[in-house]
Amino acid sequence: MSEEGSEIVKNRGKGIYLLPNLFTTAALFAGFYAIIAAFNASYSNASIAILIAMVLDGFDGRVARMTNTTSEFGAEYDSMSDMVSFGVAPAFLVYAWSLSSMSVVNYGYLGWVSAFFYTACCGLRLARFNVQVGKADKRFFQGLACPSAAALIACIVWVLNDIGVPGKEIAFLSFFITLFAGLLMVSNFTYYSFKEIRAPKRVPFMAALVLVLLVVFISFDPPKVLLLGFSIYALSGPLYAGFRWVRKRNRRPSVK
Repeated sequence: MSEEGSEIVKNRGKGIYLLPNLFTTAALFAGFYAIIAAFNASYSNASIAILIAMVLDGFDGRVARMTNTTSEFGAEYDSMSDMVSFGVAPAFLVYAWSLSSMSVVNYGYLGWVSAFFYTACCGLRLARFNVQVGKADKRFFQGLACPSAAALIACIVWVLNDIGVPGKEIAFLSFFITLFAGLLMVSNFTYYSFKEIRAPKRVPFMAALVLVLLVVFISFDPPKVLLLGFSIYALSGPLYAGFRWVRKRNRRPSVK
């Protein structure tokens, strides 16, 4: 089951359901491969692997519900997989690509500290999500979801690496982006979860056309388009909080 769409339910038996856990294992493998690729300086491949892990992570919970094979084991296994794929892998990727070069100017400890901070925030985010299952409004997330934070880091590395920007030249920018992504995960900002969206059996012709145009748009330059999308989503939480604050302030009666 995944953070994006799963719920912990009572164990339906002592056995382990194979199909949903295959997706979880595949997501874990993608995250592990991302670490290996980053270690070998294949930063674009590592970024793509993290995005693949995100897609697979979104499938396991849906498959479990569709096949009526949800279990507490699947939920716990999914959390362990998420910690590797969306906590450790992105942190190691950005460290290997950029943050490790901060040692050249005697700020090396800031590099690994910020990477660890991101990983710790991912663990805290997963723990908070698990204890809120069944209590919080499923339409919204409290804090940026771990897969989205990981995708943001992965897309930034993917885009900059593809256009030839050396990570060591923007080490301090990477430092702040890593901290920012970690803080968003443990923040109280509200993010729409997209859980209420259900695929209907029949869709209008225009909806299908829009979907085709979206796929075509992404195919022009996948890393940049995906980076734009995840950046907008990551910023939507603080922007919505600011909008609510301004609206609440404007509604206050003026005191004469």
